[in-house]
Amino acid sequence: MKCTVCGKEAVIKLRHANLKLCPEHLVARVEKVVADTIKKHRMFTPDERILVAVSGGKDSLALWAILIKLGYRADGVYLDLGIANYSEPSREFSEAFAAERGLDLEVVKVTEELGTGIDGLLRMVRGKACSLCGTIKRYLLNRAAYKGGYSALATGHNLDDEAATLLGNILRWEEGYLTRQYPVLLEEGKLVRRVKPLIYLSEREVAAYCIISGIRYIYQECPHSWGARSITLKHILNELEDRYPGTKLQFLKGFFKVRQRFQPPEPVELRDCPVCGMPTAAEGLCRFCRLRERVHTISIANGHHGSTS
Repeated sequence: MKCTVCGKEAVIKLRHANLKLCPEHLVARVEKVVADTIKKHRMFTPDERILVAVSGGKDSLALWAILIKLGYRADGVYLDLGIANYSEPSREFSEAFAAERGLDLEVVKVTEELGTGIDGLLRMVRGKACSLCGTIKRYLLNRAAYKGGYSALATGHNLDDEAATLLGNILRWEEGYLTRQYPVLLEEGKLVRRVKPLIYLSEREVAAYCIISGIRYIYQECPHSWGARSITLKHILNELEDRYPGTKLQFLKGFFKVRQRFQPPEPVELRDCPVCGMPTAAEGLCRFCRLRERVHTISIANGHHGSTS
């Protein structure tokens, strides 16, 4: 198999792009797609400071590496979620990546912010792990970006992630979510601009980029993601992609062209939470502060017996 660009030995075949690429040109393609995505959607400029949400996985570490290589001012933030046999190794990969490259990484521990980690939270309150985790991540990542004075918060969502999310939202006709699914969500008050520079790159391309570039990352998936609906949706899309290459990219780009047809039921008015001062659409406490208050109440009722981490 020869590289479509230079004729050297290719290491990957991208059927959706009709390309066979050698290591050099796979790296060049990935970096060009990211650079073009940033420019096309006006995500940020070289003068702005970017905060990358780092998980220790391939996508977030690849994104951070690419932004630095492209000349952007990018720091990282890692959320230690308090998940047994997962959070510690994923944090170590994140810290090692930053240390090896002389980059700044802020570590935020959920156990210190909430009074318990995800494992403890699931033993204390009802709710799906991914939903609770999403609430915590959105709050703490936005707070870190806002208080750090960053212009944008960048996440490593790739094409596979976004196509699966889109399919799930369409199957349920979640119009509110559909209006917000886009490569850029502009800042609103204390909500920092959120951007997804990897959105047009497949998971295979990002993984190959990491291997070729020597980026070490955690292979293990979050144990709480087992059985998640998103994984089933990814499998379905993979079957379609195998039969009809380019399905995911066409699906996502096609949606972006008609996205404005979907309107939220009514405008959401944001106000500051009276406890933490961060934005919320709810009256009274924000969801994170309500969750923290609930953890505190349950801990008191249990007499602080046992670990909540």
